[in-house]
Amino acid sequence: MIARLPAWVWLGAGGLAVVAGQVNVVGYLGFEHLALSHLTGTTSLLGAAIAGGDARASLHLLAMIAAFVAGAVLSGVLVQDSTLRLGRRYGVALLVEAGLLAVAVPLLQRHAIAGAALAAMACGLQNAMTATYSGTLVRTSHLTGMFTDLGVFLGHRLRGLPAEPRRLWLCLAIIAGFLAGGVSGALLHAHFGYATLYLPAAATGVVGATYIVCRMRRPGTGRMAP
Repeated sequence: MIARLPAWVWLGAGGLAVVAGQVNVVGYLGFEHLALSHLTGTTSLLGAAIAGGDARASLHLLAMIAAFVAGAVLSGVLVQDSTLRLGRRYGVALLVEAGLLAVAVPLLQRHAIAGAALAAMACGLQNAMTATYSGTLVRTSHLTGMFTDLGVFLGHRLRGLPAEPRRLWLCLAIIAGFLAGGVSGALLHAHFGYATLYLPAAATGVVGATYIVCRMRRPGTGRMAP
């Protein structure tokens, strides 16, 4: 049960969902039309590519999957825990994500598949970084779980069963953030192309650096107050 949701959880979940929405829509509108923030569709496309004997597409799709998993591995190395708690090395993880997105831009502009792989790696890192809070799954790079939880909440309410309003609002915040990221990312992509990724790179970089500074101001505590 979610007893309460501190402001940093709301801001972090919604803000990172915006970032993921922007990155994913840029990947979808790009030269390979790839989903970067989740792997369900990518795995389905990989199956179709293998069945059709398309070696090039299969290798590209495998690269996306491997990069996303590598990002999650990197998050595990940096954050070292799947439970959201202030004081962990989220600042370093966000700076790494910013760097991956920034480096991806010139590669994507040259239509290099490595650029899409770096962006997928950034999404894998982000998704693994925000895993659980108060025993509840918090995923910011895809919405399947959020829509599932929304449906379960509504089903419980229809049957008169107890349901957590805070969980509902958290799901809606993440869904709205991802959608807003998709809309803004698509509009910016029409004018700036792959350079649109500099925006989420700057956002994660600034937040990551700010987090590190705030954490350093509380020496010896190992964490910041909620």
